[in-house]
Amino acid sequence: MQIAIISDHASPLAVPGGIDSGGQNVYVAHLARQLGRNGHHVDVFTRSDDPRLPRVCPLDRNVRVVHIPAGPQKPVAKERLLPHMHEFARSMVAFCEARSQRYDVVHANFFMSGIPALRLKRHLNLPFVVTFHALGKVRRLYQKEADQFPPERAGIESLLVRSADRLIAECPQDFEDLVSLYGADPCTVDIVPCGVDTEEIRPRGPCARGRLGLGLTPDEFVVLQLGRLVPRKGIDNVIRGIACLRHSHGIRARLLIVGGEADDADPAKTPEIGRLSSIAEELGVRDQVIFTGRRARDLIADYYSAADVFVTTPWYEPFGITPLEAMGCGTPVIGAAVGGIKHTVVDEVTGFLVPPHDPAALAERLARFCRNPELARAFGRAGIRHVSSRFTWRKVAADVAHTYEAVLDRMRPPIAAEAVTL
Repeated sequence: MQIAIISDHASPLAVPGGIDSGGQNVYVAHLARQLGRNGHHVDVFTRSDDPRLPRVCPLDRNVRVVHIPAGPQKPVAKERLLPHMHEFARSMVAFCEARSQRYDVVHANFFMSGIPALRLKRHLNLPFVVTFHALGKVRRLYQKEADQFPPERAGIESLLVRSADRLIAECPQDFEDLVSLYGADPCTVDIVPCGVDTEEIRPRGPCARGRLGLGLTPDEFVVLQLGRLVPRKGIDNVIRGIACLRHSHGIRARLLIVGGEADDADPAKTPEIGRLSSIAEELGVRDQVIFTGRRARDLIADYYSAADVFVTTPWYEPFGITPLEAMGCGTPVIGAAVGGIKHTVVDEVTGFLVPPHDPAALAERLARFCRNPELARAFGRAGIRHVSSRFTWRKVAADVAHTYEAVLDRMRPPIAAEAVTL
């Protein structure tokens, strides 16, 4: 198939960990690569945020990234990009027409990417699929006034639900939200999760050696939080859990917080570091918390493997790739019982599920792992099996390709009975 993937703000070339660089970037990059390796031809369209970027550049075998001009060619927060999406749509149509580029199917990622996808459907008769990654009505429910997206978002999403040829939900909760909040026809929604690159994300050998390389001692209890540093990720809850672990259970843990807008942990570049540092200071655990800054993808597995436990307690999470990555490295997970985390973390098997705003519950589960290392190792082994059986990119790409094929099958004219020769 000839496939166009649209990812308006989340370039597959970006370094994950920044405010607008997270799970969607990883999803788009790995899905495109795996589809290309499976023999499909893929162009990923993303907004150009730097005039020095080439218009078209290769990403992998059979995969290109196409930078589309839309608004100023500089970084712009995704909450401010909607006014530029019609320019993005016009530029995409012009690109396809100028190069006589024909695609079989378009895959929009995020609601803003649906605007150019809908334009391609109307102007070039191209069918399109949507993966929303996050839904505006759900975000507004949890974020409330902190949600900075324009109010038109929910209406655009509703239009896309009605107009798309098929929808991809990333987990059962996503499926339920599409049906109950947006009136999606359940028969047009496929559940296909995110995945893990099991060649890149895997256990990294003896834990002690890996810890020394990261400046950690072999005998300390290490808790890892990794991902975007934004308030909704609930990292303040993790810090409170570390304080509760110390004051209520007598366990002094080391908390690594990996992520940010720069490679160094500078509050001027990543304001959330300053807020979280103040919380840790107030709770008397600042000396237990290490902010590392952003880290490259080739180092991420080292951090997962060096930790005794990975923790993620967001207020809400549409899917969440980091718990899968931790499990892929054999690290047990404590996750908030919200969104996609409820689907990926098997409670009492690969980790524990806890309420999102309950540092005492988090501390109790951390204490169980600290006092029972064999339990942690057993959960870690179960996590590796869980990921390798259900969440590889090979499986994800095959399932997404089946969704594309279902769309194309519906568009093919039926074979007339008299034309069939037995």
